[in-house]
Amino acid sequence: MRFLFAATGLLLVFVLGFLVSHNRRGIKIRPIAAMLAAQLVLAFLIMNTEAGIAVIGFIAGLFSKLMEFGISGVRFVFGGLENEGASVFFMNVLLPIIFISILIGILNFFRILPLIIKYVGWILSKLNGMGKLENYVAVSSAFLGQSEVFLTTKSQLDIVSRRRLYTLCTSAMSAVSISIVGSYMTMLAPKYVVVAIVFNIFSALIVANLINPYPVEEEEDVAVEEERGRKVSFFQMISDSIMDGFKIAVIVSAMLIGFIALMEMINYIFNLIFQISFQSALGYLFAPIAFLMGVPWNETVQAGGIMATKLVTNEFVAMLSFKDIAANLSERTAGIVSVFLVSFANFSSVGIITGSVKALNDKQGDHVAQFGMKLLYGSTLASILSATLVGLFIK
Repeated sequence: MRFLFAATGLLLVFVLGFLVSHNRRGIKIRPIAAMLAAQLVLAFLIMNTEAGIAVIGFIAGLFSKLMEFGISGVRFVFGGLENEGASVFFMNVLLPIIFISILIGILNFFRILPLIIKYVGWILSKLNGMGKLENYVAVSSAFLGQSEVFLTTKSQLDIVSRRRLYTLCTSAMSAVSISIVGSYMTMLAPKYVVVAIVFNIFSALIVANLINPYPVEEEEDVAVEEERGRKVSFFQMISDSIMDGFKIAVIVSAMLIGFIALMEMINYIFNLIFQISFQSALGYLFAPIAFLMGVPWNETVQAGGIMATKLVTNEFVAMLSFKDIAANLSERTAGIVSVFLVSFANFSSVGIITGSVKALNDKQGDHVAQFGMKLLYGSTLASILSATLVGLFIK
């Protein structure tokens, strides 16, 4: 049965991608098949082998310890403000992002992170035959996040075609920033967070190959050059990383306040008029999609409601809603929904990416705004693909 649902989910993604493809005859099956095979092998190794389970346990333990270190700083500043035994989301989940941001800054400062991104991207390019820039953005988005990755490609933005720009943005929206991975792991099972991060790199490129196939000429295949600008000191880098982490925490908390309040108001209005909550109504709309992805029929409305919540608000809002009902869902549904939630594919991210690109290149920013809805469509298909494939390995 799992194989049947994996087939239906894959068929859904490929049909929906094929329908909006700008060059159906240009779709190349070999790189798509190669990336799908790589996803299946990685999923098996991560979820079904002792070594994979051990690696997941190590990563989960590492981020748990890093979150503890981050919380120790929060407690020093805010000690006494928390209710004993209670968990304050801003303090225990968002503010530790500051410490994770520092670690990312250190890895960048000593050129460790750029080295990892470079060679993982090189391996990926040998697998899919796509351009150096496409693979760089696909990998670096998983580490840097959707806005920050474009800062590292500023010099290339002016020369990439509109087609290539779509692929770059799809990868950025399908990824997450490693700085908030620890926060995700407080709400979702760590193994699904790790699997989703890896899967989304491939899924975004697969969907881009379907919707947006194009050849890359050798002279156009420029690599990202290392920034040779002002060299900051180690402690200046620490200070900058602290402020970057704090900005992320504050922005996420502001988005949560606004979106959750808005969702409550809409739910209230829907209950008043239709005797059903807005999220439940969305759940019914998304139920068929959830079913084709492998969610048991009796849980499709709940799963669909969470998936739709992520799409219209953001992943944090959806994760908080999911956390309230996860215990009542099967492991299969929990795994599929968890992987679907781990990406930036939502309406607000279209605005974020458009603004990020426009700030660096006004003309290219206008292009992103023009294909914004198609960008959301593609990145959502990437999330569906990742979630469908993980369902194949959950009994």
